Amino acid sequence: MTYNAVRTQPRGGGADAPSGQLGHDGARVRLEGMSKTYGSGLVAVHALRGLNLQIDAGQFVVVLGPSGSGKTTLMNIVGGIESPTEGRLLVGDRDLAGLDDEALTTYRREDVGFVFQFFNLVPTLTAVENVALVAELVGKREDDARAALDAVGLRDRVDHFASALSGGEQQRVAIARALVKSPEILLCDEPTGSLDADVGRSVLGIIHELARTGGRTVLLATHNSVIATMADRVLRLRSGEVVGDVLQPNPARPEEVTW
Repeated sequence: MTYNAVRTQPRGGGADAPSGQLGHDGARVRLEGMSKTYGSGLVAVHALRGLNLQIDAGQFVVVLGPSGSGKTTLMNIVGGIESPTEGRLLVGDRDLAGLDDEALTTYRREDVGFVFQFFNLVPTLTAVENVALVAELVGKREDDARAALDAVGLRDRVDHFASALSGGEQQRVAIARALVKSPEILLCDEPTGSLDADVGRSVLGIIHELARTGGRTVLLATHNSVIATMADRVLRLRSGEVVGDVLQPNPARPEEVTW
């Protein structure tokens, strides 16, 4: 089953969509002179330095760079986990710097899906229970959790405990958990970092299809330059600065990616 078959549940006014429908249009992300500094004086660490970027709605962007380049800081700021020291971050028509704590919490809960290198599942809960924990936070139902798991190819594993799943299956549950919210933005921070190449390609295939058919904006941070060949656009970071920004009109398919 492709994720294209699982459609959007509308927000706001109007009748509720049938249970089991997921998905969302992506959001445009704009950074204006955005910097992030930790500490001050001689011990200040400049994680990001004056970034000016626009990421179009629905674009699949790989953020590439070595450890310490600012990839995770960028993802955390776009995700509303951290705030910039200077500059502006606009997501759609919202300036995140102007949001209070309650509005930022709502943004993180409803509009952003996170997929990390480590799966962060509750081992004593089943796959569907792990996804349902997040689904309940945004007013979704268990049917929505099952639909998200179906979309990532785990229809037959929904009632298995997380501890009984393979690493690749656990990462698929983590992706389903992010998607059940129908986020505008999907942020993936080294999602294949703890997986072998074959399983990693399978996970990348899911993310690739979600980017192509789900309509959402996808940012994937990695140090693996091979993965970048799949993206619509590649941003290269070094020491908190963008040192490369390349559009790829003919990105590679996941099965073509090897490392």
